[in-house]
Amino acid sequence: MKFEVKNRFSGEVQFTAEIECAEDASVSVKLGLAVRWAYKTGAYLRNADLGGAYLRDAYLGGADLGGAYLRNADLGGANLRGANLSGANLRDADLRGADLYDAYLRDAYLGGANLRDAHLGGANLRGALKVDPEDIPVIPNIDSAILGAIEMGGKLDMGSWHADGICGTTHCRAGWAVHLGGEKGKELEKRFGPQIAGILIYEASRPGQPAPDFYATDDDAMEDIRKCAIHVEEVPTIDASPCSSE
Repeated sequence: MKFEVKNRFSGEVQFTAEIECAEDASVSVKLGLAVRWAYKTGAYLRNADLGGAYLRDAYLGGADLGGAYLRNADLGGANLRGANLSGANLRDADLRGADLYDAYLRDAYLGGANLRDAHLGGANLRGALKVDPEDIPVIPNIDSAILGAIEMGGKLDMGSWHADGICGTTHCRAGWAVHLGGEKGKELEKRFGPQIAGILIYEASRPGQPAPDFYATDDDAMEDIRKCAIHVEEVPTIDASPCSSE
């Protein structure tokens, strides 16, 4: 059957997909199938009205969904690696478990979106979350700071955000960023969770560079931390115990 997808701004038909499904299937299902068809055929998806689309577990790696309207879309478990979602409206979208590694989310709207267990390593979130820059801690030479904290007796455990609590000495890479961010880091984690807090802190601390892969193995993460810190001659001194006053 033929299914029309419209442009979110003009309301005109942007493309007509050829999909196979029951006539009485929900619009969400039809829309999801239309997106899959568009992805496979190379149809233009930018600025498309895809609100409520059922795209659970869909493969959309590298898709250009810039400016698309994806409010309430079900993208749980979807593969969106490297996808362009800049300026997209993802309000209240279900992104649980979605793979957004290296996705471009600059200026996307994520209000109310469920990002639980989503893989956001390397994703560009600048402008996607309405956060006052003053609320994001900036850690000078962040990788050197993390390396220094580890070499002073801390541990890196990529299997847990905070293996012994946020005030402890064993964290993953994002957990260390939050920990070293002090009270601001803690508040950011309360609002957005450790993964997004880590991304925001890394983006603020390393302008122009994407956040690292927070799902890497211990060895790979440690190798990258050393690589990123190797050009810094002196490890900055940072209070690594933001909870000590509690």
